[in-house]
Amino acid sequence: MDEKIFELSFEIIGYAGNAKGMAFEAIAKAKEGNIEEARILLKESKEEVNKAHRCQTELIQQEACGKKTDVSVVLIHAQDHLMNTMNYQMLADEIIDIHERFKKLESR
Repeated sequence: MDEKIFELSFEIIGYAGNAKGMAFEAIAKAKEGNIEEARILLKESKEEVNKAHRCQTELIQQEACGKKTDVSVVLIHAQDHLMNTMNYQMLADEIIDIHERFKKLESR
């Protein structure tokens, strides 16, 4: 496997892992009633995913320029990790909204 592809794969895994952790923490903050803090954490989570996307884009650009990308388990894992994190972020966004609604209803 090309060393650059291996490096980018692990960067994607790292950024996606950080992002998922932040999204998980955002849900926990929302559950505690800290909606504003939850939204800040989710925003930071999305910024981490953007870093992973930049790595992914670099791989895509290399392939578009004719440099064949060797597909490995590490690269597949990185892509899977990124996709799952993005799905988790979408769910976290919805869960935070639900907790915000509960909080408003409870304060009536």
